[in-house]
This record gives sequence, C-alpha cells and structure tokens, in this order.
Amino acid sequence: MPTAVVVPAAGRGERLGAGEPKALRRVGDVPLLVHAVDGLRRSGSVDVVVVAAPPGHVDTVEKVLREAVPSVPLAVVEGGATRQRSVAAALAVLEPDIDVVLVHDAARAFTPPDVVTRVVQAVHDGALAVVPVLPVTDTIKRVSGDRGDAGDSVESTLDRTLLRAAQTPQGFRRDVLGDAQRADEAVLASATDDASLLEALGVPVTVVPGSDEAFKVTRPLDLLLAEALVRRRAAHPADPA
Repeated sequence: MPTAVVVPAAGRGERLGAGEPKALRRVGDVPLLVHAVDGLRRSGSVDVVVVAAPPGHVDTVEKVLREAVPSVPLAVVEGGATRQRSVAAALAVLEPDIDVVLVHDAARAFTPPDVVTRVVQAVHDGALAVVPVLPVTDTIKRVSGDRGDAGDSVESTLDRTLLRAAQTPQGFRRDVLGDAQRADEAVLASATDDASLLEALGVPVTVVPGSDEAFKVTRPLDLLLAEALVRRRAAHPADPA
C-alpha cells in the first residue's frame, strides 16, 4: 500500500531558546528536520514525505530538504497554528492513491528506521492506528493541581506496569485519519497526539515497540543527548544507506 509521512514541523521551539523554528535547529551541523527525513528515507518504507513548515519558512525548508535528501519525494506546505491544523494541511496535498499515512514529529529526529518499518508493517497487516511505545520507568504521581506545581498534593501513584510512553511515527489508515480530522473542534484541541485523537473517537490503537533513540528534542538538555547520539552514530555507522 502506498505510504506517506506527514511531518508537522511548524513549532517555534520556545523551550529550546534558539530564536528560530525548532525544526531548523542544528544538531551535528544538520537541522533536526533533515535528520528526521533522512531516517524516514533509510527505512525504505515511505513513498512520499509532506512537511508542514513554520509560517514564512516554506521556501527555506524546501530548499534545505531538497539539498540534503534529494532522493526523497517531497512536498512542503505551510503549517497551522496547531498540530492538527498542520496535519490537515499536509493531508490535503496527498495524492488519492495513498492508503497509509504516518505522522512523525520532527523533534523525534533520531528515530531508528526499524521503528518506522514496524509501524508501517502493522498498518499493512490490518491495524487502523498504530503507535510505537516504550515502558515507563519513572514512578508516576497523579497530583491535585493542574500543573503539578509546588504546594499541590499527591492524589495517587499510578501503576507503571500498565503505562507506556508514546512516540512517533504514528501510523494510520488514511481514511481513518481523514475522518478523525473532521471531528469536533473541542476534540481536536484536546488531542496531544494523533493516536489520542483516534482513541477519543473510539478507534482501536495498536502498539509496537519504540526506541530509546526516538526521544523528543524539546529542552536544552535534550540537545546535549542529541549531539552525543550524532557523534556515536558517526563513529559507529550501523546503516550506510
């Protein structure tokens, strides 16, 4: 089944403090977005990539990607004010023959290609929605306040054996994801990722193993980990593709 990947990359990355869109922040002198798209390419499971770029940066993003990963069939559109609007803008330009759609965070730029392959294969095998996950190792507390700030009290400790941390790419049958994008605005606004949107609409979501390397680059500390990972991969390349 023809497969596309939508990459919502319109975030400003304010927590990184870079003063530039997060997707263009460089790690190992390469933009995060390029790392992400190259990982998709190396999976061999993707037919086309559509990037939702930060407003005002469409031409820059397209130029950077076409120079860095010229072999990837690519389209770049302007992203929206929210994740779901960026996803919708990217879905709107897909060719009719695309049956499977993955949604992948540019911030999870170092996701190994085998995670991408597992997600695609699960959809090909009949799953309507698929999310890669990792077991939760921290003890998780439910607190009384909205933000968990000082002064809030602990209400309960959650059973971490039943918890998983969600990653990307998340995979979907195209028609299922398209239907979800037409949900009520309140449902769209409450979804923190695409799988949670499908869950809210009653669609069963299948899990596959994720990877420690598919961490999300959000804070300055994450950049240190990303730089270390890039250096390790350069010293010990596992995949010459």
